[in-house]
Formats: sequence, C-alpha cells, structure tokens
Amino acid sequence: MKTTLGIDPGNEFSAYTIYRDGKLIKFGKVPNDEMKFILTTVCFKKEVDIVLVEGIQSFGMPVGKTVFETAYMVGRYLGICDVYQQKSQIVYRSDIKMHFCATTKAKDGNIRQALIDRFGEVGVKKNPGILYGVSADVWSSTAIAVYASDKDL
Repeated sequence: MKTTLGIDPGNEFSAYTIYRDGKLIKFGKVPNDEMKFILTTVCFKKEVDIVLVEGIQSFGMPVGKTVFETAYMVGRYLGICDVYQQKSQIVYRSDIKMHFCATTKAKDGNIRQALIDRFGEVGVKKNPGILYGVSADVWSSTAIAVYASDKDL
C-alpha cells in the first residue's frame, strides 16, 4: 500500500498527515518553515509515494493578504516536491467533500464525522483510537492523505 502525505497549507502554519496501511504514521500542525523542512526530509528520503497539497479555490469573493500568502505556500511546497522529483498534486476541498460526503455542501464537521465513522472513535489517552490526537486543521490534512490513498494517486 502507498504512503501518502496530505498537507493543509496556511499563511503561517500548515497541518500535515503521513498515512499508510490504514494508519496515521505522523501528523501535526507546524509553522511553515518547519513544514518546509519536514517536506524536504520526506522527499529527500523518498518516504512517501505522493504528496497532496490542498489548493485554493475561488468562489468570486474578494480575498485578503492571508489567502495570497497561503497560495504562495502551496507553490513552495510543490516546488520542493519538484526539486526532489517527488510525485505531487494539488487537491481541492470540493474533491475531498465529494469523496467523503458525496456533496460539495459538506462542512468540516461532516468530513470529521466521516473519518470517525471509517476509523472509529478518537478515544482517550488510556484507550486511544487511530485518530487520537487529531485536531483542528489536522482533520483536513488527514482527509487529504486518506483521499490520496483511496484514489490510489
């Protein structure tokens, strides 16, 4: 089975998940400089088969500086992949919503619930589930990594 890396980029912090064989190998939300280091290391060592980065979608509304800064990070992450000849791809939120919820109207909570339905309860420290420790934007990066595995990208 393939090892996938899903990245939910942000203007200052990015979430990531490395996924293989139904298990979350590593995940977190880190400053973008640290994400670039992690990505460089993973690509250099050929630890993943594909990197998926969530792309920015326009819905015709005005956007501010943070959206552009996030878009620049998408390009930087894909550039790192190119340097190391790492297979990579942009994935859009609408694709993730359709994959897990069969509708583009799904919200983040719906995707979170779809992951819980699939992998089981998050659990507690004494009895952690597969998703134990996943929070905030890491739900998104996990959905991206699982999507890549499911689609055999």
